[in-house]
Amino acid sequence: MDVATFLSRYPPFDALAPDELARVAAAVEIEHFPAGAAILEQSGQPARYLYVVRKGAVELIAEGRLYDLLSDGDVFGQFSLLADESPTSTVRAHEDTLCYLIRADVADEILGTSAGRSFVLGTMRARLAAGHGAMDPPGFSFRAVGGLVRRSPVSADPGMSVSAAAERMAAEHVSCLLVPMRQGWGIVTDRDLRSRVLASHRSPETPVEEIATFPVKTLPEHALVAEALLSMFAEGVHHSPVTGPDGSILGVVTSTDLMDIGRDTPFSIRGQIERARTREEVAAAGRGLPQVVLSLVEATSEPVSVGRIVALVVDAMTTRLLTLGIERFGEPSTPWAWLALGSAARREQALSTDQDHALAFDAPDGSVDTVDASLAELAEFVTGGLADAGIPRCKGDAMAIHPSMRRSLEGWIEALETWRHDLTPSGSIFSSIVYDFRRVTGPLDPEPEFEAAIREAGRDPAFLRHLAHRALADRPPTGFLRDLVLERKGEHTGRFDVKHGGITLIGNIARLEGVKAGIPAKETLDRLAGAAAAGTLEGSDADELSEAFTFLWEVRLRHQADQVRRGEQPDDFVDPSTLGAVTRRGLKEAFHVISRTQRVVAAEFGIRLQ
Repeated sequence: MDVATFLSRYPPFDALAPDELARVAAAVEIEHFPAGAAILEQSGQPARYLYVVRKGAVELIAEGRLYDLLSDGDVFGQFSLLADESPTSTVRAHEDTLCYLIRADVADEILGTSAGRSFVLGTMRARLAAGHGAMDPPGFSFRAVGGLVRRSPVSADPGMSVSAAAERMAAEHVSCLLVPMRQGWGIVTDRDLRSRVLASHRSPETPVEEIATFPVKTLPEHALVAEALLSMFAEGVHHSPVTGPDGSILGVVTSTDLMDIGRDTPFSIRGQIERARTREEVAAAGRGLPQVVLSLVEATSEPVSVGRIVALVVDAMTTRLLTLGIERFGEPSTPWAWLALGSAARREQALSTDQDHALAFDAPDGSVDTVDASLAELAEFVTGGLADAGIPRCKGDAMAIHPSMRRSLEGWIEALETWRHDLTPSGSIFSSIVYDFRRVTGPLDPEPEFEAAIREAGRDPAFLRHLAHRALADRPPTGFLRDLVLERKGEHTGRFDVKHGGITLIGNIARLEGVKAGIPAKETLDRLAGAAAAGTLEGSDADELSEAFTFLWEVRLRHQADQVRRGEQPDDFVDPSTLGAVTRRGLKEAFHVISRTQRVVAAEFGIRLQ
């Protein structure tokens, strides 16, 4: 295989045009490193080449400890080369290794492309994660989920009765059956038999295909245990079939199989919440959330997914508190919905999150005041319970305990219309919070009306310009340490706000692009992908922003995990002196990505950047 063909199989080279790839291949030098040879030295001379492993393997070693192993197609030396600084780790040949060496001038061009910048941010995040969590021999969370499969799957014909299915589960000692359905697989679990048959008083002769979940969510056998746990919890499932390389199902793993990752798992805390019989028990379970996040971070879980897990646990607490509150105060007299707002709606909550929520209700015959009064006690019950669990009340009062956050569905649509035309800072704040909404629970479904109002707003040039101003109101620092935006007073003096200085900026851009594209997505990464698919945002810009967003989340969560270990209250204020060279370089790249995109937005809307 020639050099160009080999490079074309791996990022960032796979994004190069054929003529660009040929020029890179022509500049490649080839060097052999015998096993044990040091290629780069920690704190030694800066790298002068970008290295690509052609054959063999190299070790990454920091402070005398192995934390990563690279093989065919992996790239190293990019951080030292870009920063012209000493390598942050020693790179040593693990076995006889052949490397392609790409000159600095050619490497700079490659890494300066959109695909190159995305690659750098992605590898920086992976390196940051490896440096924190993978320096010791891999534990249970780093095992492949395929290794947990104990037996081949047990299946049932679609027409099998649920009573026969229950008998088969008992005979086979399994808690689920796979069902071949519509050119795919469905699944029936013991929980389905309880909730969809017994509790619903359905006939024992009901065919299993009528209660099966279809299509079933699968996991590839190479997925790590930590990844499987996150995926299954986020999907709200306790069973997941595992597929082999050819797509065939090897077996099924359950949430119980994954519990060896540790006591502090999302499944365990959600189970405690669901079993809680009082508000105090819900709060006690919720106070275990920091340890759950710490376990996930130590397992080097995908950072944005960890933020989603936090939101789902808060959802579970909210739902249980609402159930307990209704038991105490009685069922509301009209259909209602509890809405998550802001970062809670986007499922992007870290340990420094606060409460953002609202209530919508049906108000027949103009009975707004009567219905509102009946919901006020319930709102305080839930808000107080969340606060006791460690989720503080919103300082901006964006909570259902305030009358302005409890409205009829008609009232909410009128409010959205009012805020759409209110170009003051107050209107901007409400738009940015409430235009990010999500129904958590309740018999009322307000989403069709809300989404119709948002689609209408997306056709309003004045409102889009308003959102653009919001996306450009704050600017990221253009450097690091020297001109980083640090807090100048108060308890956070000399620290950097990673949320408002980076994460929120990308979220504001994504909101603008999502509303402009008319897509219903709420989560930042989904908005960016949707806007790229709709053609309202360049795909390369979406990729770069997504990598920057994920990297900043990695920094945020690792900072908060360190605070949990020290017994401190988690926040978003990072001390620059605690960051290593890779993290500093990654922050520079993330800030530059945000700045470039803001310039594109400013040019599109004719806004002068301050």
